[in-house]
Amino acid sequence: MKSFNTLVYGAALLLILHGCTAKDLDELVPVQQEIPTDFVTFEDVRFVFDNMCQQCHSNPPQNGAPMPLVTYNNVKSAVETRGLLDRVSRQEGEQGLMPLGGPRLPQATIDLLFQWNEDGLLEN
Repeated sequence: MKSFNTLVYGAALLLILHGCTAKDLDELVPVQQEIPTDFVTFEDVRFVFDNMCQQCHSNPPQNGAPMPLVTYNNVKSAVETRGLLDRVSRQEGEQGLMPLGGPRLPQATIDLLFQWNEDGLLEN
């Protein structure tokens, strides 16, 4: 009787374990990974430069502006080497705030520019 019980328990264990394994790769359920796909690109921030900056930062620059902010490469270079994000994020009345003469850009717009920078200054 003892060997019969051992046989029954062993068979039950085998059935349970067999039911918990996949027979081939087609039966495996893929793990869903969330990969961020919504990166901010230059196309998402271009409106800022077209509407708020190009009065002075045109090509050629006007009103004493030191460089144009017309193309992706112009703007990317200004972010990387000329402190553009610092200038647009200064407080109202602070020296060097851009756009010159204000008003300060809305915080949501500034946040969008910073997100573009954090996402790698993607062109499109």
